[in-house]
This record gives sequence, C-alpha cells and structure tokens, in this order.
Amino acid sequence: MWRAIASNGITLLIVLMIAAAGLIGWGQAQYRGAGPLTAAMCLQVATGATMTGVADELAESGAVSQAWIFRAGADYEALSGKLKAGSWLLPAEASMAEIADIVTRGGASTCGNEVVYRIGVTRNSVRVREFDPGTDQFVELITFDLSDNPDPQAFALYEQMRDRSDTRFRIVVAEGVTSWQVTQGLNAIDVLTGQIGAKPAEGSLAPDSYEVSQGDDRRALVDEMRAAQSARIAETWEARDPDLPYESVDEAVIMASIIEKETGRADERRQVAAVFVNRLRDGWRLQTDPTVIYGITEGRGVLGRGLRQSELDTPTQYNTYVIYGLPPTPIDNPGLASLEAAVNPDESDYMFFVAKSLNPADGHNFAVTNAEHEENVAKYRALEEARDGN
Repeated sequence: MWRAIASNGITLLIVLMIAAAGLIGWGQAQYRGAGPLTAAMCLQVATGATMTGVADELAESGAVSQAWIFRAGADYEALSGKLKAGSWLLPAEASMAEIADIVTRGGASTCGNEVVYRIGVTRNSVRVREFDPGTDQFVELITFDLSDNPDPQAFALYEQMRDRSDTRFRIVVAEGVTSWQVTQGLNAIDVLTGQIGAKPAEGSLAPDSYEVSQGDDRRALVDEMRAAQSARIAETWEARDPDLPYESVDEAVIMASIIEKETGRADERRQVAAVFVNRLRDGWRLQTDPTVIYGITEGRGVLGRGLRQSELDTPTQYNTYVIYGLPPTPIDNPGLASLEAAVNPDESDYMFFVAKSLNPADGHNFAVTNAEHEENVAKYRALEEARDGN
C-alpha cells in the first residue's frame, strides 16, 4: 500500500512540476511576446509611482494582457525598484519586456507635453507642444514672445501645461546670440531658479538645445553651457589648419563669432572664413559691420537700423573699418560650424563678399578683385533701390 501511495505521490509531484514548468513557459512567452497595443501610446509615470500601479494602468489601457505577468516579469528581472518618472512612448505591439525596459531605462521623456523656450538673436519665444502618439510627432498648441505680455488665454494654457507632471522642458540657445541675451533670456524663464551672477564671457557659451526640469538652477545651466563650449573649442582647435594667422585659440573664437554674424548658411561659412583669413594675412582691415554694431550695442540686443557713416568713421576697439586685425573679444557665442570654419577655412583667393539679394538666406556673391566686388555691390544696390521705390 505504501508503495502505491509513494508511487502516486511521485506521479502527482511530476505532474505538478510539469504544470509549473508549462505555466512558467507560458508566462515567459506572454512577457516577451508581442503585446496587444494596436497603436503607440504615451504612458505617464508620476513621481513616487509603483510597478504594481503601473502594471494595473497598463492592463486597464490594453497595453498588457495581464498585470500580474508584467509585475512578475519585472520582479524576476530586478526592475521593480528602478521605475523612472516621466512620459514614455510605448510603440504598437510592445512586449511586456520592452515596456519594462522603457519605464526603467531613464533619460529624457519621450512623449507627453513639451515647453520649448528659444533664446534668439532678435526675439525670445515660448512654444507649447503636445505629442501625438498616432503620428509620432509634436503638435504645436501655442507660441508667444517670452519678453512681451502674451494673450491671457495663451498664457493660461502655458501655465496649465507647465505645471503638469508629464511636461518636459527644453531651452534652445540660437547660434550667434550674445552672453547678455542668454542672461536676459534665462532670467525670464520661470521654471528656472537662482541667480546667474556676472555676465558670462562673450563666446564662452555653447548654442544648443538643453533639457531642463522645474526648479533647475540658472547658474548650473550656464556652467553646463560653458563646459560644452570649452569642449567644442578645444576639439576644433586641436584639428586646426596649422597655417593660420591667429596667435591664440582666443583669436580663433573671435573669428568664429564674426563668421556667425556674417552668414547663416552652412555652405558659406568656410568661404567667409577664407575672406577674413586672407585679409588678415595680407594686412587688410576686416571691414565687417557686425563688429562695429557690437561696439555700439555692447551685445545688448540688435541695433535695429543701418550703420551711420559717422559710426563707421569713429575709432573704437570693435570698428574693423578703422582698426587692423581682430577686435579684442568675440561678438557673440558662435556655434560648432563657425568654430570649425574659423580653424579650417576654404582655400581660395576671395577677398570680398556682398549679399546676393535682400533675403539673407540667399547667401553672398564672392569676389577676388575689387572690380568684381564693385559689380556685385552694384547689383545689390539696384535691388535696394527697387525695393525702396515700391
């Protein structure tokens, strides 16, 4: 009898083990197989959320078939304690394993709402955007100038989006802005805190896009910009053309800042650099308007009018129509492309350039001789006269 009982017990144990193995295999297949999502969705994970709560929300929204399987799989992979707050884009048919990785990987949010603060040369703006998982794109809701008094309804929507936990923030610093403009722009952004202190040195800040969070410190962000620009300057200087008329890396940055103001076209930066390098080599004055303007405005915004002849004739440290060589400091914060152009200009004989049209995006006509340059200037003057005559 005891043999029969033992035999039946062993048989039952084997059956249970087989069933358990089958259950585990089924669970693994459920955890790693394609999920039920038919379209991408944006999952918001609040600060302090738990994996259990996230699993229940995923099941309710149809992103996973069983909440308990998601929890068990996350526990098995030791991910339950690594949940990251933010807004995470879950692609269609994402497996539970993929979703667990997405919500624990960290980094910047990949969907939700976004507020973009742009610090530009002529204006500072705010854009509020909402991510549409269906098109995998952001949809712009409102935009307004940061420095002006916006429409009350627009500002109310901005405040509503700003205070949502799934909103991400980005500050875009345009190429060619001055340090004064960056300082003013950052001081006007209400999600930042703290004081910047003294104005950063001209040319020391990297134009770029910076992810920030509510309560981030302004001075810490400026330090991040400084570090990024220092790295760019060092990298480009290391790769410089050895035959350059610069006495130091500082002079290369000054040149880059001038190039930045003279053209916004990527395909022209090295040509513009070649003109100024050729002038330095031949002992010519640079004769560039942006340096004169900087001497007048001290980088505090745009001049807003044309230069007067008296201003072109007045000697200042920045008037390159009067002085020889480079001005004493950069005149803005140049981007990477202008830094690269300053240390690796085109090989050319160009000594002059003038705008092709009244639209700066059309670029410039370059010339080797003064006669060729005068012809190009005449064409541009004719365009001005035609515009002013209408």
